[in-house]
Amino acid sequence: MKKALLLCVCQGTCPSFKDMNTMEILNRIRREKLVDMVALHPQLCADDGDIFLASFLKDHDITHFFVAGCDYSMQRKMFRDAIENSGFDKSRHYGADIRNMNTDQATDAIKKLISETK
Repeated sequence: MKKALLLCVCQGTCPSFKDMNTMEILNRIRREKLVDMVALHPQLCADDGDIFLASFLKDHDITHFFVAGCDYSMQRKMFRDAIENSGFDKSRHYGADIRNMNTDQATDAIKKLISETK
């Protein structure tokens, strides 16, 4: 069973991410071994994001896929095709909206999501 966290940061220029250190968030989750792998992508909703997402899910035998970025309902819509193309079970995609949070708040939101997932 492999758990993966992907952090999407809206190109790194969106004001809603200005108060967080995204690398520190990934390092905290990684150091605590809450997931098996972490990754950062600048814009998953772009065409290259679809390509990355489909191959990432297909090639890494992931069982639980966490995305921290925008609202989960938006993630489901934006990533639908990529998830279907990968053959990944969409019910194993979990999302955390971390916009307008600082580093500690975003880390806590991600930890909560992971801990509540079976």
